[in-house]
Amino acid sequence: MKRILLPLLVACLPVVASAAKPNIVLVISDDMGYSDLGSYGGEIETPQLDALAANGLRFTNYYVHNMCWPTRASLLTGLYPRTSLSDGSAAGGLHPDLTMLPEALKSAGYATFMVGKWHLSDPAEPDGPSAPHNRGFDRSYSTYWGTSDFFAPVNLNLNGEDRDHEWQDNPDYYYTDAMTDYALKFVKEHQAQPVGKDTPFFLYVAYNAAHWPLHAKPEDIEYYKGKYAQGWDALREQRYQRMIDLGIIDSSYTLSDRHPDVPSWEEEPHKKWQERRMEVYAAQITCMDRNIRRIVDHLKETGELDNTLFIYQHDNGGCQVEYPPARTGSWTREFTTDGKRTPITPGNLPHILPGPQSSWQSYGYGWANASNTPFRLFKQHDHEGGTRSPLIISWPDGIDDRFNGKLNHTLCHVIDLMPTLLEIVDASPVEQKPLPFEGRSFAAALHGDDASIPPHDALFWAHNKGKAVRVGDWKLVSENRRPWELYNLANDPTELDDRAAAMPEKVAQLKKLHADWVERTDLGGKKQSHP
Repeated sequence: MKRILLPLLVACLPVVASAAKPNIVLVISDDMGYSDLGSYGGEIETPQLDALAANGLRFTNYYVHNMCWPTRASLLTGLYPRTSLSDGSAAGGLHPDLTMLPEALKSAGYATFMVGKWHLSDPAEPDGPSAPHNRGFDRSYSTYWGTSDFFAPVNLNLNGEDRDHEWQDNPDYYYTDAMTDYALKFVKEHQAQPVGKDTPFFLYVAYNAAHWPLHAKPEDIEYYKGKYAQGWDALREQRYQRMIDLGIIDSSYTLSDRHPDVPSWEEEPHKKWQERRMEVYAAQITCMDRNIRRIVDHLKETGELDNTLFIYQHDNGGCQVEYPPARTGSWTREFTTDGKRTPITPGNLPHILPGPQSSWQSYGYGWANASNTPFRLFKQHDHEGGTRSPLIISWPDGIDDRFNGKLNHTLCHVIDLMPTLLEIVDASPVEQKPLPFEGRSFAAALHGDDASIPPHDALFWAHNKGKAVRVGDWKLVSENRRPWELYNLANDPTELDDRAAAMPEKVAQLKKLHADWVERTDLGGKKQSHP
């Protein structure tokens, strides 16, 4: 295959001026790997997202956190996650003093809507102070748990009011479709009002796809039947080559070794079951892409697409967790809700094919390793496989046509998104509390002025099985409380050559930076002073 070289954006080309503030559609998907999308090297069919990429920018150096709620907290606050929440955990709810992104946009004249997975407040309090409709969203259709039955989500609510009757009354209910139904309902009803013609909207769409469990519609699963018979080893090689061909990565990216917990495909004893797992995972993603197309099609029909800033990203890397049968909770059910009351069997059991509501499985180490090509490790870890995400930004009226389909290699982090959006819409300055913004705007990247974006002094991570700090090209990272590892990402972007033993002074310097950051931002320990 001939290699396609996609250059960096040319600096200093002007943004196309718009007469009105843009609508904003922000889509986040759940537990997907860096290479899953077609426009980032994957074979999963995502034609709508690929079209947005072709009519916009793809960022190749965008970081998130290693799990769901930390990324969502940073996305909506411009802060690191422990400073976004009142006690440093999702169960404690959002810090009462901070300004949420929808609150800031409302002050700038926006109508604000949210659908999907919230995961930033106590599920037992659907109308609590940290619920989305109480933190800046005019209307929300959501669930609060980290995981959800796609055919009958628990604690489904509309502005805090129970909506379980929707799946009880509809045998064809599927959460991805229902989220989009409500997203379109909110937007259409807003546009039908006299004020809607002059009031831009912010729509936050937080899909559960492709988070565990592997639940998909039969026709979507059937489409992928047999397409993963080659196994994960061949798939990783194919994706790696496509990523090079697309320019997403270059020759400095050595493909990491297969993870030690993953057997070679030849040695895998349950090939048909493994194929089915990836088929369902891909089906979930293609269904999500089809629903994104529904939103795009409506914006086209109403003439709103050109002045809509459309953003897509993941919340973390692909999830490797092999869930046992005992992994149940308030989010699971004993029986299916289709009237047949078939027992739901939890756990990754090879004698049960995933896909229907009667199963509750994940896609495991082998396929997550492929999703995160070319990187090491997964969700829950702060190595690149857990914290790198695609970022697609499309805005026909605001991004010059000369940039369409181009790649941007600016180093960005999810804490940067809120400052970026507030700059784009010329919102009033936000004095974020309890700490000021940790992120900085990269809005200049949308008109080619990458050089004017101030670099981060450092970027930090600390959650679950990972902790890390990046300064320039140097990254200090630890896996699950193991000794620190040190990498130079300029020449070792897949973290294969640990320099910690050879450079103890650099390790000590970065380790202290990380410790100081933890102390400064640990609001659970009541340390709330400004830096």
